[in-house]
Amino acid sequence: MNAISLPAAPTLQLRASGLLLAMAIALAAWWLGHQLPLIGGPVFGIVIGIAVRNLLSPGERFNPGIQFASKQILQWSIIALGFGLSLTQVAKTGLESLSVTVVTMSVAFASAWLLGRVLKVHDKLKILIGVGTAICGGSAIAAVTPIIKPDDHDTAFAISTIFLFNIVAVLLFPLLGHALHLSDLGFGLWAGTAINDTSSVVAAGYSYSTAAGDYATIVKLTRATLIIPICLILAIVVAMREKRAAKHAGVVSDFKLSRIFPWFILWFLVASAVRTAGFVPGDVQPAIHLAAEFMIIVALTAIGLSADLRKMASTGVRPILLGLGVWAAVSVSSLLVQLVIGQL
Repeated sequence: MNAISLPAAPTLQLRASGLLLAMAIALAAWWLGHQLPLIGGPVFGIVIGIAVRNLLSPGERFNPGIQFASKQILQWSIIALGFGLSLTQVAKTGLESLSVTVVTMSVAFASAWLLGRVLKVHDKLKILIGVGTAICGGSAIAAVTPIIKPDDHDTAFAISTIFLFNIVAVLLFPLLGHALHLSDLGFGLWAGTAINDTSSVVAAGYSYSTAAGDYATIVKLTRATLIIPICLILAIVVAMREKRAAKHAGVVSDFKLSRIFPWFILWFLVASAVRTAGFVPGDVQPAIHLAAEFMIIVALTAIGLSADLRKMASTGVRPILLGLGVWAAVSVSSLLVQLVIGQL
């Protein structure tokens, strides 16, 4: 009997074209970012990536490398940032931001439910947009998809809507932050609690300042860990509904905590522990931070290269209005909570 051959994982050779394209654009974006620091390399990376994707339409052979850069290299960049941050700083920031994070998450879910009813958006799409806005964008949507099992069309709607406001946030937040005269920590807390996706938080934070970027990254990673209890709650609710609907004792679930756990956060903490223990020489830290900065730009460029504006335009008006309303509610609530507790 012949052995069954399994498809091989993408090799470096298959990823080379996409990686080289993302890195070439990232180099240009990195240079432009140093010329115009108010905009920053990450923003240039996203914008140029979107322009190349929609004007030049790179072929399918670029996709494996682009996907690798947008996911894996982004995670590596976050881990690399950990080598420049002590565990004391990480713990302090996480605790400082927790109250704002809890409020903004509550606002996100409440506004998604209320606006969804007004706009007549069905439950699964409301959950996807609410979770994506409340926690960590496309990663959160991907995490809850195997639990609530929406149609592919709904998932595409939600991801496109969230991605649209990620781009808007990267371009708009730094400008609003300067207009409102936010401190580095105030802007970092705002970006970390009000922008959806990790990549967009990082881009907006470091476009504002290095201190804001460091703070926003830790706040966002603290917020991202909350996907675990959210997924557990959703899994229990769905299992109970399926049990009632099927009228039998139990259901077989493919939900696994290991599949949705953001492991790169654990490695970020390991890197921070290495830094705290004094194993990273002071003269090496600038080089590590520079490498992390460039990897962030590469990842953001790849995300831009993945953005199909035609698909985003075809998602319809109601999900976009829902995403806009939830995003605006979260953004305003984050600033209001900071104003009340005096952290702006």
